[in-house]
Amino acid sequence: MISTRWLNARKRHWDRLESLVESSRGGGLSSFSHRELQELGLLYRQAASDLSVVREDPTSRRLADYLNQLLGRAHNLVYMSRRARPRGIVRFYRETWPRAFRATLPLTLAATAIFVLMAAAGFLTCLSDPGFQRFILGDEMIETIERREMWTHSVLAMKPVASSAILTNNIAVSLMTVATGITAGLGTLYFLIFNGLLLGVVSAACWQAGMSLDFWSFVVPHGVLELPAIFIAGGAGLAIARGLLFPGLLPRRDALALGGRLAARLTFGILPMLFVAGGIEGFVSPRTLPHAAKLLFGAALFSLLLLYLARAGRAERPVTPGPDP
Repeated sequence: MISTRWLNARKRHWDRLESLVESSRGGGLSSFSHRELQELGLLYRQAASDLSVVREDPTSRRLADYLNQLLGRAHNLVYMSRRARPRGIVRFYRETWPRAFRATLPLTLAATAIFVLMAAAGFLTCLSDPGFQRFILGDEMIETIERREMWTHSVLAMKPVASSAILTNNIAVSLMTVATGITAGLGTLYFLIFNGLLLGVVSAACWQAGMSLDFWSFVVPHGVLELPAIFIAGGAGLAIARGLLFPGLLPRRDALALGGRLAARLTFGILPMLFVAGGIEGFVSPRTLPHAAKLLFGAALFSLLLLYLARAGRAERPVTPGPDP
């Protein structure tokens, strides 16, 4: 049980840290004097130590939430104000982004669940109502599938152009999935629902035509990066929506700003995934390689991605990036 005396002694330091964070609005670290910068660093480290103490007391959950969010705001002020350098970019992908991914994993899993549920719904709807897949896919694509032909021949015919178009589309979809989190998550949900439904409908049409192996051997090599990127983008959009709808102890504007910064980190993190996925979709996925080879390639790539997301950035003591997900 934390004593009242300890709380009273520490509260003035927390108030001072909050005052410094508030006074930096618009100016960042450049608005501080040298003495204030030293004070900010000292108070930040003290508050981090205090948080570890408070977390030991199960009855102080609200206080722990307050300190966690205060530290998140101070962390963003200290670390987001530094000028980007090549070494900082390497560190971002080696440490910062995988930590941000793990911190928002519940949101990413929620986005994944929505996508998968809609894919299953699309698949089952097509089985019970064949007209539904024609409505979603259009006559031309349905006729191509009924002829047991893949629609990827156009990609093979112009690989560089197709790869560029695929990449541009994937980035646009991912950015829209993130940005529309500002609509209280409705836009993010729309993109997850629509894309999940579309995947379910196409997979059902190919299954009914006896082309499931052809379809999945096309999707898997690039999909093991492209689909997780969409799921993470969905989690980023939900992070923005969470800040807007559930600000907790923070002012809504500050909670939204924290959610936006976290979403920005996640978005920058998925860009390399989309670049690689676009190249694979343009040059590898449509090729007439053995199905087993393409599926094994996708499995190996996905295993590397999981290993990176699970292990990267764990060597050092993690820094709290913002509110607990």
